[in-house]
Amino acid sequence: MLPDPQLRHVADFEVKLSPITEMGRGRAGRRRIIPIVGGRVTGPCFSGEILNVGADWQTIFDGGLAELDTRYAFRTDDGAVIEIRNFGFRHGPEEVMKRVAAGEDVDPSSYYMRTHARLETGHPDYAWVNKTLFVGAGARLKSNVMISLYAID
Repeated sequence: MLPDPQLRHVADFEVKLSPITEMGRGRAGRRRIIPIVGGRVTGPCFSGEILNVGADWQTIFDGGLAELDTRYAFRTDDGAVIEIRNFGFRHGPEEVMKRVAAGEDVDPSSYYMRTHARLETGHPDYAWVNKTLFVGAGARLKSNVMISLYAID
């Protein structure tokens, strides 16, 4: 019998964003870029500062599904730089997603925002992230995103 995957909480991310740049309609849907300009990582496996580098390149499909495609980095409090590549989906009832888009505080359990991530670093103390897969649950706020990240053990 194969082992059941286990989730282990590694950190919570508060990702600060700059205003959205709308690109217009692309091949698959409405395209937008949201710069990632800072924030904080706190948790049992690492804590640190999200760097002012990276962005979320989103596609909003007909029907409201948002495809999230982010790449950014953070520096741990002990000096390691870790890159995160995060891919996910956000969707929910139309009236809820309109409130999210307007920047209102919306209960994250009223819509779906899930991601899967890969992390990479050259720092030996965090080499384990190079060979671990991660999943996350998130929420979109007015000028930031909250993500709880879990290692799949």
